[in-house]
Amino acid sequence: MKNILVTGGAGFIGSHTIVELLNKGYNPIILDNFSNSEKFIIDRLKSLTGKKEIKLYEADCTVKSNVLKVFENEKIDGVIHFAAFKAVGESFSKPLEYHKNNVNSLTVLLECMKEHNVDNLVFSSSCTVYGDTEHSPVSEESVKNKPTSPYGRTKAYCEAILNDYSTDEKSKLNAVMLRYFNPIGAHPSGEIGELPLGPPNNLVPYITQTAAGLREELTIFGGDYKTDDGTCLRDYIHVVDVAVAHVASLDWLAERSNELESFNLGSGKGDSVLHVVKTFEKVSNTKVNYKIGERRIGDVTTVYADCAKANKVLNWKTKFSLEDALQHAWQWQLNLKKQ
Repeated sequence: MKNILVTGGAGFIGSHTIVELLNKGYNPIILDNFSNSEKFIIDRLKSLTGKKEIKLYEADCTVKSNVLKVFENEKIDGVIHFAAFKAVGESFSKPLEYHKNNVNSLTVLLECMKEHNVDNLVFSSSCTVYGDTEHSPVSEESVKNKPTSPYGRTKAYCEAILNDYSTDEKSKLNAVMLRYFNPIGAHPSGEIGELPLGPPNNLVPYITQTAAGLREELTIFGGDYKTDDGTCLRDYIHVVDVAVAHVASLDWLAERSNELESFNLGSGKGDSVLHVVKTFEKVSNTKVNYKIGERRIGDVTTVYADCAKANKVLNWKTKFSLEDALQHAWQWQLNLKKQ
């Protein structure tokens, strides 16, 4: 495989994956509608990788004619599909938008891949497919409960679509489903990172924006969970580690055919929301104005990953710590402030 279509390639995880793809000799082609990203990121990617040109198609993945144009113009060997709405909380207020965007974009993409005989796919899934799990660490074989949010249900539906499609005798789908836990951080250079348009829906950018004075106060949703400090436990993983796993998945797929496998991507440990805030204050030497608020609908108490399968099969392991991720996220925030 050489030419890789990356939908949502200008977004948070997508942009970091573009860097890793280029570093490993792949030729990424970005398809993005910039609904949750900025065009200056493309220039940052060129600067980071020393590339004069990175192919870009500005288009909506739910419109088949847009996606077909890319397949008609380029020789695509594989696809990494990031393009999706991704905020658990927002999905409750915009359920139709989430289902239309997240599910339709995958079905359109699969149709275009089939018509152009492209079989290799890395799909951006989520730990939300496990629902409100009773026990952690969660492995790929853990019993899946009902997802607790519309966002989680869209990812579960997409996985079901891939499973159904892979059993079609006419299908040659060769795919990996990567179940992320909580990607955070930024590129160590501070040149690219998470860039929410409007109020952040994720914890770390809300922390950094509050510390930078862009937000008045951070609300921690719930302080009465059955954890050591009363706040939810989550598995936070550096975005560069997530990006590297996508390249490892492509390498693995290149040696196989008609495979469909799922892999957890996480740090393998749970950190509380309050611990993340306190750790940020320590590594940045900056206080964060926060309060404990009411619980948020859709949140589960504890979830963290068993990553043994990805470690063994993909030969992938995390490199960065929570402290690294928070330092890099803060540097990214400071760089943004200078713009």
